[in-house]
Amino acid sequence: MIPSKARITAIGTYVPEKKLLNEDLEKMVDTNDEWIVQRTGMKERRIAGEAEFASHLAYKAIENLIEKYSKDVKDVDCIIVATTTSDYAFPSVACQIQNHFNIHCTGAFDLNATCAGFTYALHLANNLITAGAHKKILVVSTETLSKVTDYKDRTTCILFGDGAGAMLVEYDYENPSFLAAHMGTNGEGGIHVYRTSFSTSLDGKPLNDSGNIVQNGREVYKWASRTVPEGIQALLRNAELSIDNINWFIPHSANLRMIESICEKSNVSIEKTLTSVKYFGNTSSASIPLALYLGIEEGKVKNGDTLLLYGFGGGLTHLGLLVKWNI
Repeated sequence: MIPSKARITAIGTYVPEKKLLNEDLEKMVDTNDEWIVQRTGMKERRIAGEAEFASHLAYKAIENLIEKYSKDVKDVDCIIVATTTSDYAFPSVACQIQNHFNIHCTGAFDLNATCAGFTYALHLANNLITAGAHKKILVVSTETLSKVTDYKDRTTCILFGDGAGAMLVEYDYENPSFLAAHMGTNGEGGIHVYRTSFSTSLDGKPLNDSGNIVQNGREVYKWASRTVPEGIQALLRNAELSIDNINWFIPHSANLRMIESICEKSNVSIEKTLTSVKYFGNTSSASIPLALYLGIEEGKVKNGDTLLLYGFGGGLTHLGLLVKWNI
């Protein structure tokens, strides 16, 4: 990895006001609070309103970032949005952000790496700045998964929630944030978690054409609990660090049981792991910034800490980052 010249300088998040509790789900499908907590660790999720979309959540997360860190986004020269649930096929959420905040001269685009979207967007922002192409990039993850969840399917409706996170990444040659990265893909496993668009088959296999999230939880669990620990070891080798050098592990908050398995196989203490799963559920690309922000607000994450961020999900794709926190 080329030495970074980029530093994370601010973070903001937002979740909708409406809560979906396990007790609410008991009235919708054949499930109960004990079963959900035992298998997922989830108690609540936040749900966007009928007229509230990914762009609206993104605006709120950016406004939180601006207020908390007294930042100006008018001079941002690139906007990268990670989302799988954009308001429109096009224009992109990034273009909507440019218009909403009246950012005068910037590039803007969305990317889709599902639950790994946030780490993908951060990795891209670091490399664009390090290469000299940009100076100040706004990275946003925003998801309204409730709009593509089948609330008659007890295997998926208990999992997903809505939320957004935003970060500013700026040029800083002397005090960069990014230490190392590791990424990978297993496209063969794409059949295990998907949402259809134009095509109704994948590699010749018929798909459920509901337009909602379809997931084979068992297969995704097996893949993640094997692949992420291997990725963590590769990431640490790239940085010439050991797991003892990591202050906080922040994985995608897919499912607490999956995270516990990953921690056990990676020799990471669950006490050094930050998640957003208990009260926000699985928010896909937004889960890592939500968990990190909670850690900051609770006084856990401090300047100088080394963070291990690891996104993984549909595709199947994954990307881990080692970050020195200093904002």
